[in-house]
Amino acid sequence: MFMKSKNVLYFTQREEEFADLLTRIGTKRNVSKVLVYLANTPEATSRDIERGTDLRQPEVSIAMTAMMEQKWVKSRENKAENKGRPVKIYKLALPISEIMDNIEREKRAEADNQLKMIKQLRDYITE
Repeated sequence: MFMKSKNVLYFTQREEEFADLLTRIGTKRNVSKVLVYLANTPEATSRDIERGTDLRQPEVSIAMTAMMEQKWVKSRENKAENKGRPVKIYKLALPISEIMDNIEREKRAEADNQLKMIKQLRDYITE
């Protein structure tokens, strides 16, 4: 997967499809887009992510919070060139393959739980 670069990375059709699949399996849309974006760049500022994913700042912020809770992302601060507040720079804390393993484990557990509840429902019917 390679993104077209023009200072800021933009999604290719393949990356759009990857993010869409993540969303369809239950990952929040913002998280899907940011995850795919960061999987294809060593690190990025929040502003880069906003532009590259076509998300607004609050959407990126919410996605980052969710991804940090999962320990999928880490950040560092970089002094701003002018006197403004420091710029946060984000990168994946784990390889994308490990994150996908985490998602798969979570989805398997959810499916197992759903099947267990269906079995319980069937037990009510047969009693």
